[in-house]
Amino acid sequence: MVSKRKSGDVPRWKIALIAAILGTLGVCSVFAAQDKAAARPGTERQGGVYRRSLNNPVTLDPARPNDIFGRTIANQLFDGLVQFDGALAIRPAIAETWTASRDGLVWSFTLKKGVKFHHGREVTAEDFVYSFTRIVDPKTKSAGAALFMKIKGAREFAEGRATRVEGLAALDPYTLRITLAESQAPFVSSLAVGFAKVVPREVVEKLGEDFGRQPVGTGPFKFVEWVRGKQITLAANPDYFEGRPNLDRLEYRIFTGEVLDETFGEFERGNLEDAGIPARERPRLLNGRKYQFVRRAVLGISFLGINTAETPLDNPRVRQALNYAIDRRIIVREIYQDQYLPGVGILPPGTYGYDPKLGGYPYDPKKAAELLAAAGYPGGKGLPVIHIWSARKNEEAMAEHDAIARSLAAVGIRAEVHYNTNWPEYKAQVYAGKLPIFRYSWYADTPDPETFLGQLFDSRSTDNITRYRNPTVDSLLQRARLEPDAQKKLRLYQEVEQRIVSEAPLMVLSYYTYERVFQPYVKGIQVSALGDPYIPMKKIWIERGKGE
Repeated sequence: MVSKRKSGDVPRWKIALIAAILGTLGVCSVFAAQDKAAARPGTERQGGVYRRSLNNPVTLDPARPNDIFGRTIANQLFDGLVQFDGALAIRPAIAETWTASRDGLVWSFTLKKGVKFHHGREVTAEDFVYSFTRIVDPKTKSAGAALFMKIKGAREFAEGRATRVEGLAALDPYTLRITLAESQAPFVSSLAVGFAKVVPREVVEKLGEDFGRQPVGTGPFKFVEWVRGKQITLAANPDYFEGRPNLDRLEYRIFTGEVLDETFGEFERGNLEDAGIPARERPRLLNGRKYQFVRRAVLGISFLGINTAETPLDNPRVRQALNYAIDRRIIVREIYQDQYLPGVGILPPGTYGYDPKLGGYPYDPKKAAELLAAAGYPGGKGLPVIHIWSARKNEEAMAEHDAIARSLAAVGIRAEVHYNTNWPEYKAQVYAGKLPIFRYSWYADTPDPETFLGQLFDSRSTDNITRYRNPTVDSLLQRARLEPDAQKKLRLYQEVEQRIVSEAPLMVLSYYTYERVFQPYVKGIQVSALGDPYIPMKKIWIERGKGE
């Protein structure tokens, strides 16, 4: 027996999640108003160039990016079976309909006919079999592999014990069947993430590593050119299965180091259609009417990751002392002008499993000093210099790092801050475990707590950048993934978070809020809780006579 899953159905836990997100912060409704405007006859137009700022991405291959820069572009070039809408409900993309067995183990997807890759070939179910197999193939080194390991035979294939993934089957050109080894709810949400896009086998195998620099997808925009360090250009796909996008071209202009002052200056000079907001400009922009100010709670955190495999950071008391020594509230209030919320736990407000009672590490220099002494470093004596690294070197970032260094010095911890604004190089250093403490950000690909707790802290995860290892946490994560009861699942994830926070493999600084200004002529803006990488640029349009 199978039960029909309507594409517009929203699970109860997701409704609760959305309500929590919207209740956390005021949300600018500019995109809702613009949707109505865009729907009025005669107001929508095609044409125009949209210019955005972006840090250097590592790759545009959808199976590989696990940073927001590559994902931001890849989401415009590629499609999957399904997609999130603005409320994080699952909607059709290339899949027209889907069904699931009552036990949640067998999923069948019927594909839309006539969907074509950018080089002209029609997409078939075999393309999804190849694309999903490629994600779990260890040679791909996909950070999304863990999301697909519940497919029957995926682990055997990844470990070289099978030549194919048994649970992936093309029944005919337009029917894909996915069989899971274990029930994983909600599995269909995993198919809406940025990794789960379809790619053409013949192009991937021809180009090899160069596919990430010359991508071919099915999306609303086609890849045109990548001038390293300068610009990535996309053009409208006239044959897109949902209809041609409004814009003629997207130009992503590269600014290394997330230099907000420079990009905002370009925005004010009319050279960009949107921009991030320097903290000192925030009061003026909040109260002004010259630009559209979009504010939205998003599922993202900023933190200082700690390499727990490196002495003396392998000592939990040292890591706890670091956490107690930092005054997050002062940083958020004085440096970021309350743009964000001070960090407490790992799961940001609005995430399923978020625990408002979690204590975290309040500012307590006395407690920090006691923990240092208990670790064998009274007053910091004998403790080596702590080296903190960052890829961000704008005014706010440097002020933040100075404040952190002063807080640590107050309890006897000497800290030095270093910068590497070459993002691909910096990220490689983080993943190679070469940086003792590093500033990093993490955004959800789905509203499930697994995207934070599992990806960052499961000992087998390729995204475990803190080298954190705890067999009990691994076991609890596995139980939570398989638990069908929503309340039991929630309690398991909360226990996982409590255990991780108590061992302090990172210092959560803040919970992100999406704040950005757009030129007044930009219409059709939609920002979900997944933030900037998931903005559907295919819906944006430029008002007649503006921005040209």
